[in-house]
This record gives sequence, C-alpha cells and structure tokens, in this order.
Amino acid sequence: MVKHIVLFKLKENLSSAEKQDIMHRFKTAIEALPQSIRFIRHIFVGLNMNPSEQWDICLDSTFDSLDDVQAYAAHPDHLAAAAILKEAKEARACTDYLINEE
Repeated sequence: MVKHIVLFKLKENLSSAEKQDIMHRFKTAIEALPQSIRFIRHIFVGLNMNPSEQWDICLDSTFDSLDDVQAYAAHPDHLAAAAILKEAKEARACTDYLINEE
C-alpha cells in the first residue's frame, strides 16, 4: 500500500476567518471523495491548531498503488476539491511512500 501525505500552507494575507472557511470547505470536499473515487482506501484532512507551525492543512491518504495515487490526482472530483485551495495556497509539500501491511 502507498501512503500519500500532502501539506498545504495558505497565504499569509488571508484573514483567520478566510483561512478557517477555506480549510473547512477543503476538508469536507476531500473527505467526501471516497464516495466517487472508490479506490481511495483511507483519506483524512487535519487542520492545524498550532499557530506557531508552518503548515495549515495535512492530507493523509492511503491507496493500493502509486498508479492509484496518480489516478486520484487526475480524477475530476479530486481536481474540483483541490480547486478550493487554488487561489489561497502559498506552498505545498508531498510525499508518497510504501507502508507495510501487518
């Protein structure tokens, strides 16, 4: 299985209320994706509660293969959810790695 972790930093010029609205809309949209993208094994969006940290959002997801991660990335429903961050995102970091099933 493949773990797909993505961190997002929102632009500093957004108000706290704007950030909260964007983060919650993104979380709702991403966590609804397993309904339409059946090969998502797990997906969760965590919203940073510590203002002294750099990243605002953490997307934690699991897929059977890297091919599934790539299909997810190109899926129209994922692209629509990702568009919520398009104008608000300052930075993105990502890692994909194999996990053991025990």
